[in-house]
Amino acid sequence: MLGGGFALATFTGRWRDTKDIDFYIHPEHREAAMAALKKAGFDDYFSRRPYDRKWIYRSIRKDVIVDVIWAMANQRAQVDEIWFERAGSVEVRGEHLRVVPMEEFLWCKLYIMQRDHCDWTDVFNLLYVAGPSLDWSHLFKRVEEDVPLLKAMLMVYGWLCPKAARKLPPALLRRLNLSREFPPHKPKRNHIRLFDSRGWFAALQPANKKMEV
Repeated sequence: MLGGGFALATFTGRWRDTKDIDFYIHPEHREAAMAALKKAGFDDYFSRRPYDRKWIYRSIRKDVIVDVIWAMANQRAQVDEIWFERAGSVEVRGEHLRVVPMEEFLWCKLYIMQRDHCDWTDVFNLLYVAGPSLDWSHLFKRVEEDVPLLKAMLMVYGWLCPKAARKLPPALLRRLNLSREFPPHKPKRNHIRLFDSRGWFAALQPANKKMEV
C-alpha cells in the first residue's frame, strides 16, 4: 500500500514534495520486498545513512529512495490484514495501487513528534479534508489507551481552525469533552501562519500550488 506523501496527496488532492516513496507491507513479506528491490537495482540505504531496521527497509538507486514499512517506528503496532481490508486505491501512471486507510495513516502520524520532525501537519491537512467522514469508532479501537494523545491533537486542530473543527461529528466531540473547546469567534490572528510562514496548509494554498512543507 502507498503511504507517506503519496497517500496524503491521494486523500487531499494536493501534492507536497517528498524525498522518498513509502510502501506498507505485511511483516512476513519483508524479505520478498527486499529481494524485489535488489533485483530492480536498489541498494540498501544503511551504508549511506544507518536506520532502524526493526520497522523499515530503506533502499536507493541513484537519487530514488524506496522505503518498505511493516510496523510503526515506535513499535506501537505492525501492519495487519485490517490495513489491507480497509485500503483505498489510486491510479498512478496506469498502475492501480492500494493506499493505506486514512484512519491508519492518522494513527501512525499521531506518534511522530520529534525535536526535528513532527507529522501533525499532515494530520491537520487530512482532518480539514476528511475529518467529518473518518471512521472515528475504528480509530478509537486502534489508539486504545492513547486516546489522550488523540484528544490533544484535536484540541490543537480546534485552535488552528475552529470553524472546521466544529464540523467534526458531534458524538466525537462529546466523547472527548471537546464540544466547548473550540471558540465560536474569529481568532485575532492567523493561527496557521504561527506554525510556519510557508504554505503548509492546503486550505490556504491556491488550487494549482503544491504544499511547501
